[in-house]
Amino acid sequence: MNGPKLFGYLFGLPVSETLVNTWITMAIAFVMCFVLTRNLKKHPGKAQVIGEGIVTAIDNLVGSTMGKDKMKFAPYILSLMMFLIFANTCGLYGLRSPTGDISFPLTLALITFVLIEVYTWKGRGPKGYFKEYIEPYPFMLPINIIEKFSRPVSMTFRIFGNLVGGIIIMLLAYEGLSGLTYLALIIPIPLHFYFDLFVGCIQAFIFSMLTMVFIARGMDD
Repeated sequence: MNGPKLFGYLFGLPVSETLVNTWITMAIAFVMCFVLTRNLKKHPGKAQVIGEGIVTAIDNLVGSTMGKDKMKFAPYILSLMMFLIFANTCGLYGLRSPTGDISFPLTLALITFVLIEVYTWKGRGPKGYFKEYIEPYPFMLPINIIEKFSRPVSMTFRIFGNLVGGIIIMLLAYEGLSGLTYLALIIPIPLHFYFDLFVGCIQAFIFSMLTMVFIARGMDD
C-alpha cells in the first residue's frame, strides 16, 4: 500500500493527495450546508426540513451528552461530525480518504486535546485543573499524566487504524479480482458500503462522542 501522492509544491509547501482531498471534502460539506440552508422559510421545503432535522439531532445529542449548559459546543460538534463523515466516505466516490493519512486524524485529535485542556482550566480554575492530576490520590500523578496525554494518541489511532484497514482490504479485494470483470464489479459494492459508509460514519460518531465526553468531564468539577 502506497502513501498519499505528492502533486507538487505551492509557495514551497507540499501539496499532497491528503491536502487536496481534504479541500474537496470541505467543499462538499460547504455545498451541502449551502443547499440545505438557503432560502429559509416559515413553511420549510424538503431541503430545509433535512437541514433542521440534522441540527436538531446534533443539539439533542450535545444536550444529552454534555448537558444543556454546554450547547455552545453544538456548532463545533456538527461541523466535526459532518467533516469526518465526508472525509471517511471518500472511497465511495473514488478518492483516498484523508483519514488514511495519520496527520489528518492527529490534527483533529490535537484540536480536541487543546479544547479539553482549555475548558478544563476555565471550568475548574487553576486549582481544580492541577488537582485533577492527583485524584483520587497523589501517587496517581504519573498514571493521570499518562492517561491525559494518551487521549489524542488513542483517538488518532482509533480512526486511523479503522480507515487504513478498510483501504488495505479494498486494495486487496481489487487486486484479487483483477481480470474477473463481472466479479470485480459486484463483490466490491458491499465492501464499500461496509468499510467506507458504515465504518466511516461509525468512526465519525465515536470521535465526536469522545470529544464531547472528554470536554464535558473536564469542565465539570
